[in-house]
Amino acid sequence: MSGKPILPLIEYDAASAEVRAVYDDIMATRKSDWVNNFWKVLAHDPAHLKRTWESLKEIMGPGALDPLTKELIYIAVSATNGCEYCTYSHTASARAKGMTDTQLTELLAVVGKANETNRLANALRPPVDAQFQPPD
Repeated sequence: MSGKPILPLIEYDAASAEVRAVYDDIMATRKSDWVNNFWKVLAHDPAHLKRTWESLKEIMGPGALDPLTKELIYIAVSATNGCEYCTYSHTASARAKGMTDTQLTELLAVVGKANETNRLANALRPPVDAQFQPPD
């Protein structure tokens, strides 16, 4: 997926006030002095940028799952979907939250096995066991 973006990046100094407000919130929330390229591409549609950031900020914020677990889930989904950008981005974030290389390789082994067994179950169509059904 590396290569030239479909749309040019909108850098902070060229951004509208509406986009700068989102960029400022991203940097403040992440305690960072830069905005990554994903947001700079989304900035072509300021409403979409804001909506996506607000949703992500809420979902990845404090909750029942700890921050590292959320990043591990993001890596798993990104790897499965083949999103190079998201896999790199969330691997970096997970490392910043304490993920080790051993945890990463184990996670990817689980992802690979889950994809394999999901495909087998989808192809073979076994009925779902009664014990797996939620209680009435």
